[in-house]
Amino acid sequence: MLFGMFLFSAVDTQAKFLTQSLPAMQIVWFRQLGLLAGVFILLAMQGMVVLKTNNLKLQISRGVLAGSSAAIFIIAIQYVPIADAVAVSFVAPFLVTILGALVLKEKVGIRRWTAVSIGFVGMLIVVRPGLGVVHPAAGLVLLAAAFFAVRQILSRFLSGSDRIRTTVAYTAIVSTAMLTLPLVFVWVTPSTKLEWTLLASMSICAAVAETCVIKALEVAESVALAPVHYSLLIWGTMYGYFVFHQLPDQWTWLGAAIIMATGIYTVHREAVVARAKRKPD
Repeated sequence: MLFGMFLFSAVDTQAKFLTQSLPAMQIVWFRQLGLLAGVFILLAMQGMVVLKTNNLKLQISRGVLAGSSAAIFIIAIQYVPIADAVAVSFVAPFLVTILGALVLKEKVGIRRWTAVSIGFVGMLIVVRPGLGVVHPAAGLVLLAAAFFAVRQILSRFLSGSDRIRTTVAYTAIVSTAMLTLPLVFVWVTPSTKLEWTLLASMSICAAVAETCVIKALEVAESVALAPVHYSLLIWGTMYGYFVFHQLPDQWTWLGAAIIMATGIYTVHREAVVARAKRKPD
C-alpha cells in the first residue's frame, strides 16, 4: 500500500508537469492506458469470465465516476500545488460516511458525525475560502473527492456479488472508453522525447500502483491500511518541493493534520461497527 501511494504521487507529479504542454484530458487518458493494458492481459489469461456481472449498470457508473474524478483532479493540479490538492482530497472518507448514512442507511453515531464535522473544519483551514490564498481550482479537487466517494459507495454495493478483478476490469474499460470520446477534439501530438517518456512512465506507474493497492486490500483489512493512504501528503510534498519548488504553508499542514486524524478515526469507527454487526447473537 505504501509503495502504491508513492507511485500514485509520482503519477500526479508527472501529470502536473505534462499539463504545461498537453491537454488534461489527453494526460488522464494515457494514465488509464496502463490499467487497461493490465486488464487485457487478465482477459487473455482468464477469459471473458472476468467480465461476468449481474450489476452492469453499476459497473458502468463506477467506471464513469473513476474517469471523471481522475480528469477533474488532473485539471485542478494545473493550478493547485500537489500537496494542497492531496490535503483537500482527504475529505473523501468523510463524504463516504455521509453517503453511507444517506444512501446505504448505515447507522452513524455521534462520534463519527463529530469526526466528520471536525474534518470539514480542517478542510476549510486548508482551502480558506474567500481569502484568495488557495486557487479556486481547489473546488475541483472537492468535486473529484465527491466522485471518488460515490465510487466507493458503489464498490460496497458491488463487493457482495462481483469479484475485485471484475470491478477493476469494468473500471478500466469504461473510463478509458469515456475519455477516448473527447480525445479527438483536444489531442496534441507530443513533440519531445521527454513528453513521450513521461506519458509512458505515468501509465506504467498508475497500473502498478493500482495493482499494489488491490493486492494490499486482499491481504489486510482496510482499517489497517487507511493510515498509509495519508502518506500521499508526504510524497506529494516531497515531489512538489523537488520538482515545482512548492511547499505547503503552516495552515495547510495544520488543516491536513486535522483531516488525517479525524479521517483515521472515522475509518476506525466504521470498522468497529462492521465487526459488531458480524458478531453472532
